[in-house]
Amino acid sequence: MIIVSRWSDVIQLVSEGEGVDEDGFPAVIEVVGGEVFASKLPVKSSEFYQASQAGYLIAATFKLRSIDYQGEEALVFEGEPYRIVRTYDKGEFVELSCEKRDVEHG
Repeated sequence: MIIVSRWSDVIQLVSEGEGVDEDGFPAVIEVVGGEVFASKLPVKSSEFYQASQAGYLIAATFKLRSIDYQGEEALVFEGEPYRIVRTYDKGEFVELSCEKRDVEHG
């Protein structure tokens, strides 16, 4: 039996917004939001293999309150950037299956 401590992890959701790049030109920039409490869940083997067949490497799954998630495509956990690959709406909660953004497939 796996025991998961509830809401003991902190993530920052990342959205895209309009801004300017380092040269002062209009650009789409990443906006890192405030901290959100979440629970890091173990990656299910079926999810891992199914995602691998689609070309993704699921590294982590996070459960958080649906009200905190607004369709962001990325997040930061413990200083590491993740891309949200799949979302599972569970009513009051949502589960985000993520891959590390620096992962190269090949």
